[in-house]
Amino acid sequence: MRETRILMGMPITVDVGGASNGELIETVFGYFEHIDRRFSTYRADSEISAINRGDVPVVDWSGEMNEVLALARQTKDETDGYFDIRKPDGSLDPSGIVKGWAIRNAAAIVQRAGISDFFIEAGGDVQSCGKNASGHDWSVGIRNPFNADEVVKIVYPRGRGVATSGTYVRGQHIYNPHGIGSPIQDIVSLTVIGADVLEADRFATAAFAMGRNGILFIEQTPGLEGYVVNANGRATPTTGFGALCLP
Repeated sequence: MRETRILMGMPITVDVGGASNGELIETVFGYFEHIDRRFSTYRADSEISAINRGDVPVVDWSGEMNEVLALARQTKDETDGYFDIRKPDGSLDPSGIVKGWAIRNAAAIVQRAGISDFFIEAGGDVQSCGKNASGHDWSVGIRNPFNADEVVKIVYPRGRGVATSGTYVRGQHIYNPHGIGSPIQDIVSLTVIGADVLEADRFATAAFAMGRNGILFIEQTPGLEGYVVNANGRATPTTGFGALCLP
């Protein structure tokens, strides 16, 4: 059973297999709705918006909020400050980590229900496990950032997570925190494959903020593989990326 809905400002697809899993799908989508209500910076009634307004004292922040902010601090430390959820105006925007975190948690909901074959995608970031309805490994296409209708690479994550950061859909929204908020102009797309989608997502955001040096960071970080497309359309993979393209 496969369904796609627009939540958190993006298409979210859940495929759990079997016609009898409608209730589980509703539970997963309900979880994403809950996350949107807590973390959306576009909703005035979200917890993160209330925090940014100064309406909620630190002692009253939710456990989920504290977990995400702790992950953000950890990622900032692990990436020499290139991952930073604090914007130049001082407000917090955890969207660079919330999506992968939420997908990973949604996958855990599915696994707790006893489902071992599933696929969850939110805004291009994917966590899959097991086999698809045809009995084959799940595959994930990497889009050509200059032509959204073209897939330039197909990867078979086999339980790993896949996340892509780029400017070709949302425009400039990731900045170099060491460059006084300067936009990233030398690369347009960076896909990362990690142990799970949270690892892939948080490091994809950080590596993209590094610009052309981001793929070197991915290459040197154990457990990660990547594929970057620069502003001239040239692609560079990490050394282990090709093995993930084999069916």
